[in-house]
Amino acid sequence: MATKNYFMNGITELLVLSLLREQDRYVYDIVKSIEEMSEGFLEISQNTVYTATYKLVSEGKISEYTETVGKKRTRVYYHIEPDGIEYLEELDFTYRRHTKGVNLILACLDKNKEKEN
Repeated sequence: MATKNYFMNGITELLVLSLLREQDRYVYDIVKSIEEMSEGFLEISQNTVYTATYKLVSEGKISEYTETVGKKRTRVYYHIEPDGIEYLEELDFTYRRHTKGVNLILACLDKNKEKEN
């Protein structure tokens, strides 16, 4: 379902950038934070987050760096850049505006449905 993927990709970018604005993170931490903060309502796969981070890195909205974890493992961390903060503000404004509009429409339709009953 292409519409759902487009919608989730936009939400994923919004959430990734929002979390990175708080602090630098690696993909697994982003996935777990989304799941925990949403109280399990949002489960976004690591692949979806990787896709979003690759896109955001290629656009210069975030950057990446590695750190050694333990003796042999390295972890890729992501950091939000000034262009990413600007993009996040646009996404956040648009998301909240659209969400408010959808909620108003649904509330109106619910009232109309109640009147019919």
